[in-house]
Amino acid sequence: MGRIALWITGLPGSGKSTIADAVKACHPGFTVLRMDELRSIVTPEPSYSDSERELAYRSLVYLAKKIMELGHNVIIDATGNKRRWRDLARRLIPEYAEIYLRCPIEECMEREGRRGETRGAPRGIYKKGRQGWPVPGLTAPYEEPVNPELVIETGSVSVDEAVSMINDFLAGRLTKS
Repeated sequence: MGRIALWITGLPGSGKSTIADAVKACHPGFTVLRMDELRSIVTPEPSYSDSERELAYRSLVYLAKKIMELGHNVIIDATGNKRRWRDLARRLIPEYAEIYLRCPIEECMEREGRRGETRGAPRGIYKKGRQGWPVPGLTAPYEEPVNPELVIETGSVSVDEAVSMINDFLAGRLTKS
């Protein structure tokens, strides 16, 4: 059976964790790797500096690669605001796909402001960004994917529609021998 690693990328509040969870519900064999959970172990008092982000994202890519080598499908639930980290995953992981959740920053800010469970994400991230914290898309760059395998406009597409698009994409990929 074919294996794949999906990197679900997008701005904070674009729906990454919600969609990752919904895809996993359809495909229980996937392992979900969340940057926020990894960061809580690797950098329990994060500074979000460039060097710290570099270490955390490179560690996330390595972990995804190793889990794939053990025969598991992987969903990477992480903003991955620098293209070089997603490119590293593409180079190191043979079956890799990038899913870009494009959403207007205003919508992301509104969602983030009203969400409850954050799955480890810091609360009030855009409020912190307005106070000078490095927040992708606000006070830190978010480098949009150049050639993602799938783009989902989460400002206008429901979670169910997004999952359906991902399932359609996966249909032929997971049955390869």
